[in-house]
Amino acid sequence: MSKFTFHTVETAPEKSKPMLEGAVKQMGAVPGLYAVMAESPETLKAYQQLHQLFMSTSFDAEELTVVWQTINVEHECTFCVPAHTAIAHSMKVDPALTEALRNEEAMPTAKLQALHDFTLAMVRERGNVSDQQMDTFFAAGYGQQQVLEIILGLSQKVISNYTNHVAKTPAGPMFEKFAWSKKA
Repeated sequence: MSKFTFHTVETAPEKSKPMLEGAVKQMGAVPGLYAVMAESPETLKAYQQLHQLFMSTSFDAEELTVVWQTINVEHECTFCVPAHTAIAHSMKVDPALTEALRNEEAMPTAKLQALHDFTLAMVRERGNVSDQQMDTFFAAGYGQQQVLEIILGLSQKVISNYTNHVAKTPAGPMFEKFAWSKKA
């Protein structure tokens, strides 16, 4: 079995060092995901850029959280669910919404439920959603822009969720208080 390297600022490849230093400045430490991704500076850079781009979409903090956590939970990512729980708290998202997502419960509004359902369909159907699923999403008040923005968020989450799966990234001290595992 291969073990992935969890880099520090000191052990990271030169091109990754500035990104890890930035994480330390912003978060006080290097999150496990970044420590693994540092092995490939291009992957770490792509992930960080996708994160910033997704944060700049038309979605508000609740909607960002719904897209991220729907994907994280479906992919059973035991690093990203806790990490995005912490992110949601920092963005002042209602903890009830975060808990509903973590526990695969109904969303508090019909519009957020439509976003959750459509995001889940995009993941499960690998983008091959039906006209009916698209029409239901549009009827909830979303449009083509949001379909494309979900794909952007999904691309970000595929990079992080899959990286965490192959590396078996632990939640670590930054996120362990939000530890999560999929319900049986």
